[in-house]
Amino acid sequence: MTTDIKKKIPVNGVMQRIHVVSNDTSLPVLLFLHGGPGVVNRHSVLADDKDLLDSFTIATWDQRGTGGSYSGVKADTLTIGQLTEDAEAVVEWLCKEFNKEKIFIIGGSWGSLLGIRLAHAHPEHIAAFVGFGQFVSGEKNEAITYQFTLDAAKAAGDEEAVRKLEQVGPPVKGMYKGGFNGMMVQRRLMMKYGGYSKDEEKRNYIDSFVKPMILSGEYSLSDFLGIVLGYKKVLKIMWPEIGSEDLTEYKTFDVPILVFDGKLDMNTPAELVEDWFAGIEAPNKELIWFENSGHNPMGDEPERFKKLLREKLSAFSAE
Repeated sequence: MTTDIKKKIPVNGVMQRIHVVSNDTSLPVLLFLHGGPGVVNRHSVLADDKDLLDSFTIATWDQRGTGGSYSGVKADTLTIGQLTEDAEAVVEWLCKEFNKEKIFIIGGSWGSLLGIRLAHAHPEHIAAFVGFGQFVSGEKNEAITYQFTLDAAKAAGDEEAVRKLEQVGPPVKGMYKGGFNGMMVQRRLMMKYGGYSKDEEKRNYIDSFVKPMILSGEYSLSDFLGIVLGYKKVLKIMWPEIGSEDLTEYKTFDVPILVFDGKLDMNTPAELVEDWFAGIEAPNKELIWFENSGHNPMGDEPERFKKLLREKLSAFSAE
């Protein structure tokens, strides 16, 4: 029998939206941590990855300050530490709701930063963590992705793009001139030149993010208002902290750490991942490369990604 729970739950003083779907609640719970911060993804998970219901109960969550979790959030609570504590509270709620001792966590981009922080600080109820579009260092990340985009624009003879990039960069400690607006200039141009995905249909921000949200039917009008108002607010407030974040500070973990990363990723550059991963200690760890993928190998190579996800997580107990 299908279980479908879509509601707000109290999380550290804020009502936050979750949507959990299961064909069999005896299966392990898999919680998705979305990116951004502030960029919700339950529409894409519950549409594109519903085939994972053969192996998991799928849990999605709008993080503090965006989407269905927009209302009642104070600016000074939008910190990495607070969202880590929120994630732990959601994990505990899922364990209680589905009678589990541990669950699986998967996070992409910002979600990979949040997942690593969660696995390090609160390993008790985590059976394993899977990261993709893996974040390592905010400062190094932005220096590399900016230079990639500038070099690509110059090689293409795109004088307008070069002018725009030179106006906003190079970033200093992960920050662009113009803050949020400067970063969005770089991100849109990075996508245009293939740093997000080699698939040309995924190189446009509107087509990749906005249209799928609108057409999904997943979000209420109040959720949409939270998305529109929240993603920019959350990014603007949190980015200075993210820009100075460096995951090399977190070296020892008490849970298995798996990273499924796209070789072509220039959003969170793949070149930073291998050295960081080699330096961590965990009961089990594995780095798997997706040669034809960019920032989101789950979308670029979905069959291989999900096949490996099922296989690798089946080795760990989430009961």
